[in-house]
Amino acid sequence: MCPFCAIATGASEAHVVLDEAGSLAFLDHRPLFPGHCLLIPREHRATLGDLPVGEVGPLFAAAQLLAQAVELAMDAEGTFVALNNRVSQSVPHLHVHVVPRRRKDGLRGFFWPRTRYDGEAHMARVAESIRGRILSLSSGSR
Repeated sequence: MCPFCAIATGASEAHVVLDEAGSLAFLDHRPLFPGHCLLIPREHRATLGDLPVGEVGPLFAAAQLLAQAVELAMDAEGTFVALNNRVSQSVPHLHVHVVPRRRKDGLRGFFWPRTRYDGEAHMARVAESIRGRILSLSSGSR
């Protein structure tokens, strides 16, 4: 059984902070900072793409509530809210990280290598390709 499914079903223990019909949030056992929470859909969904459209809004409404609560509870200046899809996803169950943040807290963000397009035509081709995929995904021909 997936470790997060085990938490959702009560087979494994966790420090639950939000318990709703479709989602559950609990403290990360290896937090970046105290108060770092993970929000999961109760049903096993490996990635954001696996989450039915009707469940996206409720999950992110819970993320919004959790982000506000974590900021207040931890007397933080803000929060970092993120999720990984496959790459860097330590547990293959969709989960949203909500991490309390403070200025100069040592978290450096992402060290992504920056690149450049080969020019305007290259940018236009990439944009058109993405728009085409959005159109095909939106029309149900995934």
